Amino acid sequence: MTAVETIPNVLAIAGSDPCGGAGIQADLKTFAALGCYGLSAITALTAQNTLGVENVCLVPADFVAAQIDALFADCTISAVKIGMTGSPDIIEVIREKLARNRPQKVVLDPVLAASSGAALTVGDVAATLVNRLASHVSLITPNLMEAAVLAKVSVPKTLDDMRDVAKRLHGLGFAAILVKGGHRDGATCDDLLYDGREFQIFSTPRVATRNTHGTGCTLSSAITAFLAKGYELPDAVEAAKSYLQNALEHADRLDVGKGHGPLHHFYRFW
Repeated sequence: MTAVETIPNVLAIAGSDPCGGAGIQADLKTFAALGCYGLSAITALTAQNTLGVENVCLVPADFVAAQIDALFADCTISAVKIGMTGSPDIIEVIREKLARNRPQKVVLDPVLAASSGAALTVGDVAATLVNRLASHVSLITPNLMEAAVLAKVSVPKTLDDMRDVAKRLHGLGFAAILVKGGHRDGATCDDLLYDGREFQIFSTPRVATRNTHGTGCTLSSAITAFLAKGYELPDAVEAAKSYLQNALEHADRLDVGKGHGPLHHFYRFW
């Protein structure tokens, strides 16, 4: 009898987005679209839509712990994606569970604020991510503002600036860094990968669409999915960038809300 190839289980630890474009909802859509089975542990409930975030309710740290424990006790988890953590207490819980269960692939998307600028955290989350979580993470995927806050430098403006901040983050204990350059001006979106040895630039044409809600969540989730499927890190980043590009190029087929709508995660199927 021929052995059946099983589908990887991938865990997302993040906040909930009720309009479905970012957070846990984007993570699960991305995992499903890329052939993985998504599991989730929710760190926060948000009241938000495509126009912005109206309110945030953090899940108690002990309940976040209970969610993670329940999943690791029952499921073989191939990779973990961490998004919005919300507070130092929740980060400490996540650190404890990673140290105990030792998943091989962990991607951290260090969500510190909403795209609108609304705060999504309490306490010094940036410092706690660096001091407590860095050594447990395979890859961190900050945007330009997040990279600046984590490394305590000014916001990178050039590719050389992005290289400098990546080196700083590596020096702070992160094994690999993907600095996302989508907020820079220009005809392309250039992301910079640094693994402590070499730099690689992944460039895609900028897409003219207002439906960009959840772009960062989707990219980090796609990288996690490809890592779970056995891709090497540079190949996972390249494949994830391609998926994201297509999801953006097809995003205008969706009509969700009056603001920045979601990507089309299921463009291949709908």
